Amino acid sequence: MNIPDIIIAVDGFSATGKSTFAKMVAAEFGFLYLDSGAMYRGVTLFTMESGMVSEDGTIDEAALRPALADLDLHFAHEDGKTKLYLGGRCIETEIRTLAVSSLVSPVATIPFVRNYVDDRLHAFSEGGRVIMDGRDIGTTVFPDAELKVFMTADPAVRAQRRYDEMVAKGEPADLEAVMKNLAERDYIDSHRETSPLRQPEDAFVMDNTHMTLHEELVWVLGVIQGKFGLLEVPALTH
Repeated sequence: MNIPDIIIAVDGFSATGKSTFAKMVAAEFGFLYLDSGAMYRGVTLFTMESGMVSEDGTIDEAALRPALADLDLHFAHEDGKTKLYLGGRCIETEIRTLAVSSLVSPVATIPFVRNYVDDRLHAFSEGGRVIMDGRDIGTTVFPDAELKVFMTADPAVRAQRRYDEMVAKGEPADLEAVMKNLAERDYIDSHRETSPLRQPEDAFVMDNTHMTLHEELVWVLGVIQGKFGLLEVPALTH
């Protein structure tokens, strides 16, 4: 099936599997995958490692703003995967810790941080044929994206998924703490002044509480076929 060179915007709540879904679609249909959430996590990790977070969690915005001018966050493709680098250092593992997760929403609410990430994402996506996930991709970053998907799932299922992910990586994990963190992030993301998380009016909504990854792929294939009038049905590999 010949899918046109479009931008696919994937938004939704934490731990709904946005990144997994976007990576799978990218691999299946030959799209470039960009993880906006990883970019915010990268800025958060840099903020923490640079001593710009006080003991009470306050962020030193006066120090962070000029530092972003020289901050080299970029994606690189390795072994069929897209990984985030800070300069020459791969930070995929560090940005997925609970410590970073606990601070990423407050960092992401800072307007100049959002501007930095948006500028980087636009540069990465020139020419289209890109799939990107986050919390404001279809509403703010790419409001004219040809296809928008909004993902949601039951909060308890989302918490269990995040907990299992951390355990699989050998990270310290507590299910109650994960549930609390997700609830806090949902509230912050939905109520922030700059680019709050909301469902785009023209988005296709996927509730994947009880869906397998293969079912998600079949679902998006049907959406693409219907939206762009494509009749050919490819053999899915996932």
